Amino acid sequence: MTKKKVFIISHSHWDREWYMPFEQHHMRLVTLIDNLLDVFKHDPDFDSFHLDGQMIALDDYLAVRPERKPELAAAIKAGKLRIGPFYILQDDFLISPESNVRNMIIGRDQAREYGQEVPLGYFPDTFGNMGQTPQMMALANLKTAAFGRGVTPTGFNNQVGDADYASQYSEMWWQGPDGTRILGLLFANWYSNGNEIPVEKTAAKAFWDQKLADAEKFASTDNLLMMNGVDHQPVQLDVTAAIKVANELYPDYEFIHTNFTDYLSTLSAELPQDLSTIHGELTSQETDGWYTLANTASSRVYLKQENTKNERLLENQAEPLATMAYAAQDYPHDRLRYAWKLLLQNHPHDSICGCSVDEVHREMLTRFAKSQEVARFITHDALMTLTAKINTVEFGAQAKPFVVVNTTGFTKSGLTRIVVEWNRIDFSAAGSIQEQRAQLVQQLKTLPELMVVDAHGQSVPFRLIDQQVAFHYDLPKDRFREPFQAIELTIELNMVDMPAFAWRTLALQPATQVAAADSAVKAQPRLISNEWLKVVVEDDGSLTMTNRETGKVYHQMLVFEDTGDMGNEYIYRQTADNHAYYSTDFPMDVRLVHADELGSELELTNYLEVPVSADDQLAQETQAVIDITKRTAQRSAEKVPLTITTKIRLNPHSRQLQFESHLNNQAKDHRLRVLFKTALVAETHVADSIYETVTRPNHPAKNWQNPTNPQHQQAFASVFNEANGVTVGNFGLNEYEILPQDNTIALTMLRCVGEMGDWGYFATPEAQCQGEFTFNYSVELTDGSEAQQVASYQRAQGAQTPFSVQQTTRHAGTLAADHQYLEVNTPEFAVTSLKRANTGTGMTLRGYNLGDRQVPLNVSVGDLQAEPVNFFEEPLTDVDLTTLAAAEIKTLLFTEKERS
Repeated sequence: MTKKKVFIISHSHWDREWYMPFEQHHMRLVTLIDNLLDVFKHDPDFDSFHLDGQMIALDDYLAVRPERKPELAAAIKAGKLRIGPFYILQDDFLISPESNVRNMIIGRDQAREYGQEVPLGYFPDTFGNMGQTPQMMALANLKTAAFGRGVTPTGFNNQVGDADYASQYSEMWWQGPDGTRILGLLFANWYSNGNEIPVEKTAAKAFWDQKLADAEKFASTDNLLMMNGVDHQPVQLDVTAAIKVANELYPDYEFIHTNFTDYLSTLSAELPQDLSTIHGELTSQETDGWYTLANTASSRVYLKQENTKNERLLENQAEPLATMAYAAQDYPHDRLRYAWKLLLQNHPHDSICGCSVDEVHREMLTRFAKSQEVARFITHDALMTLTAKINTVEFGAQAKPFVVVNTTGFTKSGLTRIVVEWNRIDFSAAGSIQEQRAQLVQQLKTLPELMVVDAHGQSVPFRLIDQQVAFHYDLPKDRFREPFQAIELTIELNMVDMPAFAWRTLALQPATQVAAADSAVKAQPRLISNEWLKVVVEDDGSLTMTNRETGKVYHQMLVFEDTGDMGNEYIYRQTADNHAYYSTDFPMDVRLVHADELGSELELTNYLEVPVSADDQLAQETQAVIDITKRTAQRSAEKVPLTITTKIRLNPHSRQLQFESHLNNQAKDHRLRVLFKTALVAETHVADSIYETVTRPNHPAKNWQNPTNPQHQQAFASVFNEANGVTVGNFGLNEYEILPQDNTIALTMLRCVGEMGDWGYFATPEAQCQGEFTFNYSVELTDGSEAQQVASYQRAQGAQTPFSVQQTTRHAGTLAADHQYLEVNTPEFAVTSLKRANTGTGMTLRGYNLGDRQVPLNVSVGDLQAEPVNFFEEPLTDVDLTTLAAAEIKTLLFTEKERS
């Protein structure tokens, strides 16, 4: 009789930082790898150790033990230490599509420096799994993914509720929205099912009787996987002795110490025909809803905002501008990778999710700041290099030219602001610094009338926002720093329909004519409108919005809701009073700030008063580690002001209404959301996810017990039907909920709690998010058509990236004053990356289909030729260049055409 095989893989799931600060975990990692290197020397039966699928563990170890790098490299080459394929174990949903890809690229590249990476997409503890995982793994040459959450294992009872999210076996096929299928491995008994195997025979017998039964309940073959390790688990030094005992006790089984490569090879050859197929994103849809951990999307929202800022700087400004500005040999690959690695160090699931102790998240802010400063350096240097090549000689002698660049993949309209240096006096000039300043102050008082003109001499409307004399300095690349004082004029202007990856050159100069007023925007003290939208502020502070194309009227838009939260960093749980405070029940003020050719702006102030915190019961319940579903705390009777000031902006050239809300939060234990009541009849909605506009149901499964149904998003969520639609965009606000009674889109702004949660009591006072916050978001009304829906998605994504602006001088140049560097003529193609190729002189463009059907693909860069490649820029031979399939991710490598 053929023996069943028990594959035992030693590992330690290494949360880089979590319930202790990073360095506490770090020092334990050093001990772990020290012990491993010793085990490799002294135990010839110890096959290997799986280093948790993340290369950063090696970086961290070598930061302390650099002298052991040769020994470490030898262990990897010998197959004793199994590494990669990722750089870190990320949270799928809270980082951008490109961040997910760069994690794979950097991880694979670092693994290849030592040897071969483990051929497995490894997601043991991600809080749900993205629907495009199958396609993304295929584009990274990975045929299998292993994960711990999102699928309900049914075993041989096979009581399958929804086949999309349930599987009889721990092995299954996983199919993405584009049709790509890979093998999925569910840790049905968790990734610790073979942890701490006893050596003593009586204990070993009891252990294995239970563990084998548990594994066999779900295994599709006679190959049973046992994961010998768990979170921060030290290596089991006597595991090979324990395996020998197991082989003695169970003659019908063969217990082997092994690795994923050998296990996957054996398993793949014996898979049965009746494997289930699961589809799309896996977010524990078939649970009771309490432990999906989706509320990590709103924990410490300041982290999410900084992350979005960081990603937009790197992906949508630094890399595209460097691509436009530099020849291939000058592209700053090394600096960009350094910035990317700093950012990725904030992307492990316990880090970006905001579900760690305060010390962890303080250190994250430093990493964000460092990565952003590198990105800003690259962006500024690229802008200076690019603008130096642009011909500006057509502007007048007194003109101060500046260049505006749209670095997104969409046509973009909107306000941009630039500080124009009108005149300067260097410190090295005659006179004291004080005399120089007085001279500039006098010049400022006698400024001429000003105008902005484009490269054709046409007047462009603008606002003069500020004027001052300020200190600055230049840092030339070939000489010492140059301090100076200058007259600075801050102006704001409206860029209209700027094509993707294009620039326009304008100039501020003495006025020769008065710009004609644009009457496209209408405004009254409580009403603003343009040709598509009418917005009225009602007496209760809510908005009534009218789609002027369809006539559809929406009431109770922009209503702020505040509720108590007795949950933790992982899970929202409303306090037992079950009471919500709404801005419509409190006083408000509204004033008209702007109404001119650049657009309209209202300032709305809502004066809420909310409980200062939860009552004393919550402290008792958290410290007693009472599960959130059993807590009974209520909110305090004491109130504090919660004043929300919102700037409401309407551009004359856009359907999108933009909001900027500011508040000083002094309340604890609460959640603040902004509500947009659609009242549309629809059973599903869509949201911006990872390389996917994902469709989700508005009602959860029947066995869902959680009163809330939180969801993840990137840039937008949208409810629509065949006649009307509402798209709500955001910047760094990753949690939303569709309230099914009226299909209200509820966008979470703040969630404030005082404990980490999970397996013990860890106080996190900084998770109460006290202090000043600013939130940016938007709403757009559509007619429900695919064209208008896709355009609203584009504007929501495009709004996350500002125009890049740089002043320059009058000079000759080889580049036109107005130019489109790269043409994107497929509206559905959402560009996520434009950068120089990792090797060679080419460049790569990556994006995906925002819509739900195949469309023609039309993108071009001058006379360069394109070929489809995978994430590693390796050629793909079976991909059509001329089409973009539904849910397809496509990377194009552009190179010079070969001459015949």
